[in-house]
Amino acid sequence: MNIGEAAKHSGVSAKMIRYYEGIGLVQRGQRSESGYRIYCESDLRILRFLRRARNVGFSIEEIRELLSPLANPAQRTAEARVLVQACIGELDRRIEQAVAMRDALNHLARTCDGKHKH
Repeated sequence: MNIGEAAKHSGVSAKMIRYYEGIGLVQRGQRSESGYRIYCESDLRILRFLRRARNVGFSIEEIRELLSPLANPAQRTAEARVLVQACIGELDRRIEQAVAMRDALNHLARTCDGKHKH
């Protein structure tokens, strides 16, 4: 599939795909005879992973560290497990913060009775 189709199926814009290729997070797509980049299902899996990781706040460098064991099963070492578990812990912390914020906003919404004027 071409970059436009890859963007559509992954939820990552073509511009961001090119950016990720430029910084080495995604391998550059092979080229068709007409010069268009070609992407496969494994590329989509990585692009979707990137989108989800960025959406929950992981940095480019954190993602870079996580991509090695994702893309290359030979790198799924004990060291990689420690890294992945640390990221899971960080994600759990962020979820707790998001839940606390949601609770605070729910409380605020309950106290907004509409009787006060600006």
